[in-house]
Amino acid sequence: MAISLEKGKKVSLKKGGQTGLGEILVNLNWNAKPKGLLGGIFGGQGIDLDLGCLFELKDGRKGVVQALGNAFGSLTQPPYISLDGDDRTGAVAAGENLRIDGNKIGTFKRILVYTFIYEGVANWRQADATVTIKYPGAEDLIVKMDSYNSNDRMCGLVLLENLNDETFSVEKIVQFYTGHPALDAAFHWGLRWQAGRK
Repeated sequence: MAISLEKGKKVSLKKGGQTGLGEILVNLNWNAKPKGLLGGIFGGQGIDLDLGCLFELKDGRKGVVQALGNAFGSLTQPPYISLDGDDRTGAVAAGENLRIDGNKIGTFKRILVYTFIYEGVANWRQADATVTIKYPGAEDLIVKMDSYNSNDRMCGLVLLENLNDETFSVEKIVQFYTGHPALDAAFHWGLRWQAGRK
């Protein structure tokens, strides 16, 4: 079973007993190759879709976990978030995965999961991306990118907020932005950005 999140609605991830939330897995899967006549003519220019997040910890530390800039994070030390790797093609069956140590929920204030098109045309409909959030003992949460009409390359997907050190609220965002600084400004993160490559 899985629960499909509706935009603007929140659900809760709650820890059971004294065991904590366990590992929260955020998975991104997408279709890398454009379909149709143009895709065939031009050899199918692929889309490189990247998964990442902004994080804010309770001690005031803020930052980013993403392949761009080799900021892959860590599960064993702050920010207790890591990115498995960088799927440059969309052909990897497992997609891209962010792992969050839910047992450290007390250290988090909020986490904003996003995806952006690093290479390829900004065609979100053809990318057909889906985000799945998994954590132990609960149904999967599905976030469909069901808004497509944007030429912007960045999409804020899901906002996780620490409610009481035992519960994360999870809200579907699916809102498009021109890039990292615009996403940052919309959620008042306050990071300083500079251009980077991977």
